[in-house]
Amino acid sequence: MASRFFLFIVLIIAFGCVSCRNKNVDATKSLSQDQIMEKLLEANKATVIAENEQIDKYILRNGWQMSATGTGLRYQIIEKGNGAKASAGMLVKYEYEVQLLTGETIYSSTQSGPKEFILGKGGVESGLEEGMLLLLVGDKARLIIPSYLAHGLSGDQDRIPSKATLIYTIKLIDLK
Repeated sequence: MASRFFLFIVLIIAFGCVSCRNKNVDATKSLSQDQIMEKLLEANKATVIAENEQIDKYILRNGWQMSATGTGLRYQIIEKGNGAKASAGMLVKYEYEVQLLTGETIYSSTQSGPKEFILGKGGVESGLEEGMLLLLVGDKARLIIPSYLAHGLSGDQDRIPSKATLIYTIKLIDLK
């Protein structure tokens, strides 16, 4: 009796394993490296399109008249200066306020003082470098920097979250 019960249990387990097995070989095909890259590219394009739509709606809600560069940076000169034009290799000194699309101010020169960097040497968001190249000393501008021109997927590991669009209000105060 025990051997029949054992045989019955083994048959049930075997039947369960066989019936659960996927017999559709096409469904288990793996994607090629090119197919994976294409899927990732499509996902990135969709993310950029969605972020740009969100930025455009934000600009519209605020009634701002902004220009866009080919990279997706949006900018608006708020006050015109009359100094020299910024160019690569120059040391720029600027006052700033950085906000998220939520309106939260995350960094400001009123807290930490003006900042400096050399244009073209990196070390700051690529969107900020691009925006500085549009300015004259004395210009005050608003920049909207998409995440892919800012800190991208990682954020800054402090106050800027992952995939954050940044709004800079900057004033170029000196060039050297």
